[in-house]
Amino acid sequence: MQIGIRGRNGMKDGAALKTSNALLSGAAGGASFIFSLTAFLYITEFNQQIVASIVAGAFCLLVSYVASERPNSESARALAALGDRLLAVESGDLTSPAPEIVVRTMPAVAAAVDSLFTEVRSSIDNAHALGMYDPVTSLPNRLHFRAEANKLLGERVRGPAGQSPAAMLFVDLDRFKAVNDSLGHARGDQLLIMVANRLRVVVTAELAEVAARRPLVARLAGDEFTQFFTTIASADEIERVARRIALAISEPFELQGHSVDIGASIGIALSPDHGVSIESLMRAADIAMYRAKSLGGGQHCLFSDELAHEHQVKVDTEKALTEAVQRGEFLLALQPQLSLRTGEVTGAEALIRWIHPRDGMRMPNSFIPVAEQTGIIGEIGDWVIAEVASMLGAWHREGNAHRVAFNVSPRQLDRGDFFGRMRQAFVDQGVPLSLIELEFTESAAMEVSENVLREIAALRADGAKIAIDDFGTGYSNLARLRAMPLDRVKLDPSLIADIETDEKARVVVQAVVQLIHGVGCEIVAEAVETVAQADILRAMGCQTVQGYVFAHPMFEDEYRTWTLNAERSGARKRA
Repeated sequence: MQIGIRGRNGMKDGAALKTSNALLSGAAGGASFIFSLTAFLYITEFNQQIVASIVAGAFCLLVSYVASERPNSESARALAALGDRLLAVESGDLTSPAPEIVVRTMPAVAAAVDSLFTEVRSSIDNAHALGMYDPVTSLPNRLHFRAEANKLLGERVRGPAGQSPAAMLFVDLDRFKAVNDSLGHARGDQLLIMVANRLRVVVTAELAEVAARRPLVARLAGDEFTQFFTTIASADEIERVARRIALAISEPFELQGHSVDIGASIGIALSPDHGVSIESLMRAADIAMYRAKSLGGGQHCLFSDELAHEHQVKVDTEKALTEAVQRGEFLLALQPQLSLRTGEVTGAEALIRWIHPRDGMRMPNSFIPVAEQTGIIGEIGDWVIAEVASMLGAWHREGNAHRVAFNVSPRQLDRGDFFGRMRQAFVDQGVPLSLIELEFTESAAMEVSENVLREIAALRADGAKIAIDDFGTGYSNLARLRAMPLDRVKLDPSLIADIETDEKARVVVQAVVQLIHGVGCEIVAEAVETVAQADILRAMGCQTVQGYVFAHPMFEDEYRTWTLNAERSGARKRA
């Protein structure tokens, strides 16, 4: 009997060959599976170290399996080489091809390896692009901009002394939100692309005149863009660039049949004058941009020591305000309101004063705008309501209470529980709503929601008076003014300041008085300083007056004494 040649495990050649082929096929299949898993993990942006650990572990199992079955086989050596190639990823090697032994013994796996790393490199390049460029405008994003600007600033620091200054420009679009709200975010994105193109055009046109090298142009976020010029001739030159940018953005944009008019507020900071780091320059340019916006937009502003001081005051004010309520640093002053017809005291306006621990008494215009911007106004407003309620409660129990008016901030109206909490504050003190008057700014009154209007109407129905404050400084929708639940309108001091000497001012005030009478409201003139002004206003039909001509703001005790004397004097005159 012929005895067949056996393999090392006692199998015949045919069986050994079949086993070897099956083993090789299984190894190749396992390798293909592992590389498929690797590709999936990379594409789904798994952490690269986790990917390497998973794949390395899987290959160790696969190589161990093959080595145990065929320890000296070429397929085992190929898989070992393949494992080494894969682990080289940890060192950043994404370019080397599959090892030659893998190409020879497992060509399909070798092709899969090369394809995998091609896809991984492409994915990494795409991820880099997504991470460094704005997907809407294709401009560098904030991360990219900061990195590049930091590098350029570093080069300047290492460069020779006496270099020309560098410049940072912040460009914030005016009225962009209105475009998004009216035309939708898709049109808003189209507008951003058009703005980016105009910025590129201006930069290209100015390149030869202003910069030795092309400036960085980036979109930071939303409707904010920035430009960094590494070298400029002078501050005058960069201001000229800013004016050209403002002019370019002010030109109408055509958005699928819509002509859109926006503008740009631009802040400028120079290095080294305003900072030598990217953070300090961006902060300075941002502060200057907000000043440009506060001046009406469509213009530029260069950072200065004055702006730096104002900003620091704002920061210090914001910090101190957060603790002022808890420390009991606020007081209410009361300014009487008098009837121009009878001379009687008809009520008072509550005016807040801040007894600052360092600066002494601070008037509202020095801190209320900051409180509005930061949201602290909500807490301050709650304090005012509580103080007015407590004060009126005591007066009401004594049987000698006048109506007190207080301002309501638009930020307070944003809180859904505002009206309920305010009502409860007066209920707790036993104060009828007929003793309070809520004052809203003209702009807030025009913009409140229908739900807020219903709440205001309910307060009025329960006895509260409703007033518009500073009328004449904003834009009034006459239809809204006519439909609004309203009792009184307070003329802004700027309207009456010149009525003694300026005929045009008197004509304007007379027209406003007739308008207010037309919607059935009482007129209050505030900041009246002379008897002549009061007489003119009385002749025009103004019913109530408030101002220094009759009384300054007073704290509660002084106000009670003053009103008592005024009432006694009035009684004597009537007698």
